[in-house]
Amino acid sequence: MSRELIEGNVAIAEAAVRAGLEAFFGYPITPQTEVLEHLSRRLPEEGRVFLQAESELASINMVYGAAAAGARVMTSSSSPGISLMQEGLSYMACSEIPAVIVNIMRGGPGLGNVQPSQADYFQAVKMAGHGDFRMIVLAPASVQEAIDLVMLAFDLAEKYRTLAMVVADGSIGQMMEPAELPPMRPIRPASERRPWALTGAKGRPHNVITSLYLGAENLERVNLRLQDKLRTIEAEETRHEAYLCEDAEFVIVAFGTSGRIAKTAIREARARGVKVGLLRPITLWPFPTEPLRALSDQVEAMLVVEMNAGQMVEDVRLSVGGRCPVHFMGRLGGVVPFPDEITEELEAIIEAPDAPREVRYGRR
Repeated sequence: MSRELIEGNVAIAEAAVRAGLEAFFGYPITPQTEVLEHLSRRLPEEGRVFLQAESELASINMVYGAAAAGARVMTSSSSPGISLMQEGLSYMACSEIPAVIVNIMRGGPGLGNVQPSQADYFQAVKMAGHGDFRMIVLAPASVQEAIDLVMLAFDLAEKYRTLAMVVADGSIGQMMEPAELPPMRPIRPASERRPWALTGAKGRPHNVITSLYLGAENLERVNLRLQDKLRTIEAEETRHEAYLCEDAEFVIVAFGTSGRIAKTAIREARARGVKVGLLRPITLWPFPTEPLRALSDQVEAMLVVEMNAGQMVEDVRLSVGGRCPVHFMGRLGGVVPFPDEITEELEAIIEAPDAPREVRYGRR
C-alpha cells in the first residue's frame, strides 16, 4: 500500500473509520476540529453515525450510551474539553464499557491557547476522573504512529473493556507527513454478541450496565476487580521506544513531539562522541517503569524533556528510585523546544551529572 501526505488530525479520523468506528459524538475545539470535520463527511458516506453534540458534556454521555449499546464508538476534543468529560469517563470506567478518546492537547491552564502542549499528562494519566481507575494512554510521535495507535486503541479498549485515550499535542494534529493508512476493517454484524452490551429484547438474557453500587463492601468488590484488570494491562501492554540506549551513558526521556525533537539533539551529541540515548514512552499508562529502572543502573544521569512544567518527570523519578540523577527541562504555554536548547541543557548535565540544578524552562 502506498504512502500519502496526510494531516495528523485527518489521519486520526480516517484511521478510526478504518478501525470500524460505528459512531462518533464530539464538539469542535481547536486544534483538533479537523477530526470532526473529516468524520462529519466520512461516517455518513459509510452509513454510520456522526453527531456534533451541543457540548463536551453531552458528547461524552452520548458516547456512554452508544458504547453501552455495543457500538464501537469514539470522541475527540482538546484539553479543556476533556476536562468537561471527566465525570462521564469515570462512569464508563466503572461500567466497564470500551471507548476511545482522542485529546489533541493545547496550551493551558484555563482556556489557554491553540498552541501545542503536553500539559495534559496529569489529566490523562493521574486525573481522568474521580475514583480509582486508569485509562490506557497512548502517545504517538508521528502521523504514522498516530494512525497505528488509533487502530490499537480500539483493540485494547475492547480486549479489556476499558477506556483508551490517544494523546498528541497540536503539532502532531496539525502537521502533514507521508503515512500509510490501513485497509478498511469490516463493521461487526449486529448479530455478533458484545459481552458488555445492554440487552432487553424478548428472548435475550437480561443485562444491566451501571456504575452505582450501594454498600461499601459491594463497591469494594467492583474496585478490586478493576484493579486486577489494571494489573493485567500493566503486565501485558506497556510500550516504549529505546533509541541508541545500548551503550548510552546519558538518557533523555521524552514522549510525543518532545521525543522526536530530542532525537536531533541526540544525533548531534553522538556526532561529538557523547553517548546519549532516548527512552520514549509510547504508553503513558501503563508507564514503562522497568525499562527505565534498568537504564538507571547503566547511565550517569537522565534528562526529562516535556512541553509542560514537569509532569512525566515525576513518574520517571519514581521509576528510577534514586539510582541516578533525573533532571528536567520544559517549555510552557505552547512553546515547542528546539534541539539546541536540549543540547545546551544536556551539555551542562554532562559536565556535572550529580550537581543539584535549578529547573530550566527553555534557554539558559
